[in-house]
Amino acid sequence: MKVVVLDRDGVINHDSDNYIKSAEEWLPIDGSIDAIATLSKSGYQVMVATNQSGLGRNYFDEYALAKMHTKLCTMVEEAGGIVDGIFYCPHTPDQNCECRKPKTGLLKQIESEFSCSLSGSCFIGDSYGDIQAALAFGCEPILVRTGKGLITEQRIQKEGLSNISIFDNLASAVLEKLVVHDNV
Repeated sequence: MKVVVLDRDGVINHDSDNYIKSAEEWLPIDGSIDAIATLSKSGYQVMVATNQSGLGRNYFDEYALAKMHTKLCTMVEEAGGIVDGIFYCPHTPDQNCECRKPKTGLLKQIESEFSCSLSGSCFIGDSYGDIQAALAFGCEPILVRTGKGLITEQRIQKEGLSNISIFDNLASAVLEKLVVHDNV
């Protein structure tokens, strides 16, 4: 089973320093929905692993989050694909939980629920926490320049992490790295 893990805010949809609090505020980045559908049609199981501390901060509730995720899944289905699983951490950073990236609890949840191994699977993110979680869990980190990606790119270059693939957005990562790479 081929699995790919995607961060949500800044990778699939536009991010906001004020948090994405509703389905109306949840707006996909150009090409991201079709990219997810392409992954799905190419035989990948698509998992989303996302920190959602807005829940813990009471900026939105579980119902609002479910509506955002329903919007995501519906758009992907309309494009011919499927999101196989969405895993989220509701905690704030000061709660020191095991599921908040860069910790790997969300990835462990994916493995447990889907009876799979994520070792070697691609993890596409825009934040340094995404990169750290991927590396800590034995996933292949892929950075996109959307969201916090440009800041993260500077940080990983400063730290000498030269083995991380970097793409402009999710669509280019999928088409240039995952789908083309698999067909070679």
